[in-house]
Amino acid sequence: MTVMTDAIVVEGLAKRFGVTTALDGVDLTVAEGSVLGLLGPNGAGKTTVVRILTTLLLADAGRAEVLGLDVVRDADAVRASIGLTGQYAAVDEYLTGFENLEMVGRLYHLPKAEARSRAGELLERFDLSGAADRPAKTYSGGMRRRLDIAASLINRPRILFLDEPTTGLDPRSRLAMWEFIAELADGGTTILLTTQYLEEADRLADRMVVIDRGRVIARGTGDDLKAQVGGQRLEFTLSRAEDLTEVAARLRPLAFEDARTDEQTRRLSLPVHGGTELLAEALRLLEGSGVEVLDVGLRRPDLDDVFLTLTGHAAEDVPTADETTSEPVPAAGGTR
Repeated sequence: MTVMTDAIVVEGLAKRFGVTTALDGVDLTVAEGSVLGLLGPNGAGKTTVVRILTTLLLADAGRAEVLGLDVVRDADAVRASIGLTGQYAAVDEYLTGFENLEMVGRLYHLPKAEARSRAGELLERFDLSGAADRPAKTYSGGMRRRLDIAASLINRPRILFLDEPTTGLDPRSRLAMWEFIAELADGGTTILLTTQYLEEADRLADRMVVIDRGRVIARGTGDDLKAQVGGQRLEFTLSRAEDLTEVAARLRPLAFEDARTDEQTRRLSLPVHGGTELLAEALRLLEGSGVEVLDVGLRRPDLDDVFLTLTGHAAEDVPTADETTSEPVPAAGGTR
């Protein structure tokens, strides 16, 4: 029987930017060959974790190991073993797709022939062969993202860090990117994926760590996290947003928590314990109210519900920590 070991180990990681605490004692592990989803809103500390693990930032406290290597003492060896795709595509706009990949291969000290061969393989894999000789500035956002991920794989890294890889992509490009990431995971690459798209983590990650305001607030599989919320969600879509308050008041006796309402979509979500009989009771309570219901349904809680329950705010809320503060990058080596 194969025993899985931890490819990434993080203990007590802390980081401050001036008066702002970006990380406050983060602990996490990533098993070799698995995908860990690091979830949280903008400013939660996700990118700071990635920057420390990829040797681009020094922690103020705690320790981190990647493939058994200390990210501070063994920084060069860590960089040679990993790939990194940041939040924004890091490609040279004036080089062609092929030249971008060849350049990165040479920076990883691959022989010229191997760098060129590897560039061709990756362009084919990421469906970019037809654009291989075009300058990257002519690429669409989705094509640049695929080229960026291809560059992070040029040295066949054992661990790949993907920092919000689908940010800014249209729905079609996002689905395609999910397929690419799933293929990498199926091929045995260890992946740490940061995201604020909860559906993305639910689809791709074996395990998840939820971070908020620099602290880990939950961890486990998607089903584990959903089980923490419990119950089901009774959802209504109304024809008029002004009726949301009245519907919430009428249905309050059925719920174990307050209803969530969205005036823009005219939707109401009510956490309940029960099945279809509860749905019938809800409709009975609305009889004679004059409220026009366009749609109604009963569903299991999703990760959006989990995040709201755990943090008290939605995953897209305003950032609470500054992750854009610049800090000198440690010398030596080069990590994508």
